[in-house]
Amino acid sequence: MRDIMGMMAKAKELQQKMQEAQGELDQVTVEGASGGGLVAVTLSAKGDLRGLKIDPSLLKPEDVEILEDLIVAAHADARTKAEAAVQEKMQGLTAGLPIPPGMKLF
Repeated sequence: MRDIMGMMAKAKELQQKMQEAQGELDQVTVEGASGGGLVAVTLSAKGDLRGLKIDPSLLKPEDVEILEDLIVAAHADARTKAEAAVQEKMQGLTAGLPIPPGMKLF
């Protein structure tokens, strides 16, 4: 019975820490770029789009498809960085807990 109470206390503590981490992750921003920096996307660590920068040299009607591809690539780059930031934060919170590999808490 003592083990169950201890586990429940740890679960409650983890839940509180996770809520705090979610708030902190909303403040973390990452930037992804493509085309040698011609397109840059800024995301929160949660994946919310915060900004988009496009070099004016890409704003030509004949370059629309290239621009679209660069935006998608920059977003993918930023998303990868955001996921890495979340994983880094979670490793600190779940250190020592028996959580199966690959389990996502966010």
